[in-house]
Amino acid sequence: MSSKENTAELKPVSELNAAFHAKCPKCRKGDMFQKTPLGFLKQKMNTKCPYCNFQFEIEPGYFYVAMFVSYGMVVAEMVTLAIGTYILTSSESPWLYLGVLLGVALLLSPFNYRYSRVILLFWLTPNLHFDPKKAEKPFSEL
Repeated sequence: MSSKENTAELKPVSELNAAFHAKCPKCRKGDMFQKTPLGFLKQKMNTKCPYCNFQFEIEPGYFYVAMFVSYGMVVAEMVTLAIGTYILTSSESPWLYLGVLLGVALLLSPFNYRYSRVILLFWLTPNLHFDPKKAEKPFSEL
């Protein structure tokens, strides 16, 4: 194995890339969510990182805070969508807005569920940072 390949293996995944792919915030290698045949439609969060054994729910009820993050995401999406709908249609019909906003809210609910938890763990939890030592070897090999 060349030295280039060896350094590429040791180089940690960027924080943004790990968050985008919903990887563990501690090791950036393990998946936060289980793989399912339905993908985004049916999501189940792992209780612990399969790579480094980090427990995602730091304390009981920890992910209740993710509801507030999700709420902020939904408000931003709905305001943007309402303005976009008005610009595109110039309609004043409340039924058009209600249909568009509720339809998109339902379509984006799996996205909001997933990424509200990712945002909470990666950027809104104090003292939770990437640990290069946890990324070196899987928990099962220790």
